[in-house]
Amino acid sequence: MSPTELPPEAGPPHGQLDALYADAYRELRRLARARLHGGGRNTVLDTTALVHESYLRLARHGEVAFEDRLRFMVYAGRVMRSVIIDLVRERQAERRGGDAAHVTLNTQLGADLGPDAGEAEILRVHDALDELAKVDERMAHVVELRYFAGMTEGEIAQALGVTDRTVRRDWQQARLFLAEALR
Repeated sequence: MSPTELPPEAGPPHGQLDALYADAYRELRRLARARLHGGGRNTVLDTTALVHESYLRLARHGEVAFEDRLRFMVYAGRVMRSVIIDLVRERQAERRGGDAAHVTLNTQLGADLGPDAGEAEILRVHDALDELAKVDERMAHVVELRYFAGMTEGEIAQALGVTDRTVRRDWQQARLFLAEALR
């Protein structure tokens, strides 16, 4: 699929969204690759699937207007985060048997069959980020934009209407908060 082609199941064109998506396709793939492969995450979702699922979620909302490419990337980063988290939760539910009846087995021979470490880590980061948002929403946005949207400090400052220095300070404080939350 070329960078300007949309996923076949995308349905009817969505005007500005299609143009922004096609224009940012390579960058979105780069971000998706970094989100999926950074930190040794173990997931069945590949780069192309993440970008395309993100597009489909954006397209489901109908004609969405973005002031500029920067606002589009902010929103796309949030959508990628939700796609990853939803997939991890779905896989964990399947591992627990989904709708199947649960039976507890008592044996000391079995190993811990909990979620993969990478998936557990993704959910821990997501939960910690939600906790950070309760303390300081702007700091949580800085982390989300930097990590999930791959934006620079200058782009984040512009998107949030603050200075670069404020973004750096928020990033440093958020990292300390998240490090403590993830211990």
